[in-house]
Amino acid sequence: MAQPPPPPPASLIYEPPTIVQRLEMLQMFPRNQPLEVELGSGDGSFLADYAARQPEINFIGVERLLGRLRKIDRKGRRAGLGNLRCVRMEASYFLEYLLPEHSVRAIHVYFPDPWPKRKHRKHRLINGHFTEIARRALEAGGVVYLRTDDADYFAQMGEVFGAAEFFEEAQTPDSLAAVVTDFERTFSQKGVRTLRAAYRRKS
Repeated sequence: MAQPPPPPPASLIYEPPTIVQRLEMLQMFPRNQPLEVELGSGDGSFLADYAARQPEINFIGVERLLGRLRKIDRKGRRAGLGNLRCVRMEASYFLEYLLPEHSVRAIHVYFPDPWPKRKHRKHRLINGHFTEIARRALEAGGVVYLRTDDADYFAQMGEVFGAAEFFEEAQTPDSLAAVVTDFERTFSQKGVRTLRAAYRRKS
C-alpha cells in the first residue's frame, strides 16, 4: 500500500542555511524520493499541478521574485503538497552551486526570458555553460525538458545541446506535455505554438 503524502510545512519557501554549500535534501523534505527541479517557476501553475500528480517525487521550484514564490507557497499548501519546496535564487547559480551533484532526475525550464535583442542574448539561461552545469546536477539518464514560444531561442537550445556530447535527444512524455504553465495557457489562447524539446544525459 502506498504511503499517504506527508503534510506540507508552515511555509514551502525554503531558505538555505548557506549559499556556498550544497543543499541537504533530507533537511528540505521529509522523505528521500527522486528529485525534479523547475528553473523559473512563474506563478507555480505547472509545478503545483505536476507535484500533485506525482507524490512519489520531490520537487523544487526556483524563482527570483518573492511575489511569485508566495503564490507557489499558497497553491502548494492549499493542495497539501508535502513534496514541494521553492527557493528564491537565480536559476543558474542554484543549479551550479546548491544542487548536489548527480541528484536530479529531471530539470524543467519552461518559457525562460528570451532576451530577444541580439546584444542581450548573452543573458539567456540556456547556453553552453548551462549544459555543463546541468550535466553535473543530473543523474545518469536524467532529462532536461524545455519549452518556449520563441523560435530563435528554441534554435539556440538545439544548437547548445546538440554540441554537448554528453546529451542526446529525448521525447517529452504526453503526460508531462499535458501539464501546462501559466504562460503556455495564455499563449495557447492567442494561437501561439509551444516549442518543446528534451535532452537526456548519457550514462
